[in-house]
Amino acid sequence: MHRMWTRPQPGECADYYHGYVRQVPDGDDLPQAALREMETLRSLLAGVSEAASARGYAPGKWSIREVVGHVADVERIMSVRALRFARGDASALPGMEQDPYVAASGHGERSIESLLDELETIRHATVSLMRSFDEAALARSGEASGARATVRAICYLTVGHAIHHRRVLEERYL
Repeated sequence: MHRMWTRPQPGECADYYHGYVRQVPDGDDLPQAALREMETLRSLLAGVSEAASARGYAPGKWSIREVVGHVADVERIMSVRALRFARGDASALPGMEQDPYVAASGHGERSIESLLDELETIRHATVSLMRSFDEAALARSGEASGARATVRAICYLTVGHAIHHRRVLEERYL
């Protein structure tokens, strides 16, 4: 299903999510933007050695591997939220504390290539899910992390979150 994606309006998600929403370029087909972002990330990290991917940009900061794994974890969680809300599930969903997730993930012990492969697989599943939503599904909402969000907003913030972290990698790591 191909549609024009419209940026979420204020009130479709918590204010702090709009920082991610704003990362997505205007006028983009959101699924295409998600796939393009994956290509951009792969290109960015193509020349990064395993040793370099195991380090953070400062003491106590995540490694490149952990950043890529974090993006994958968040994308999975956001996809579940979008699916549940799109299907009319009214259950309030819990939040996610990113630091304990990363600490328990084992991402730092994996190869950067395996993490990129996993993220790419997740990205294709996310894009398929986004393309399955009609306008009614995109307008549905639910509560997660104590705040309401529409399915449309969750889709946008998922892509924006990935763009945000790729930009952090560019600016602080590489």
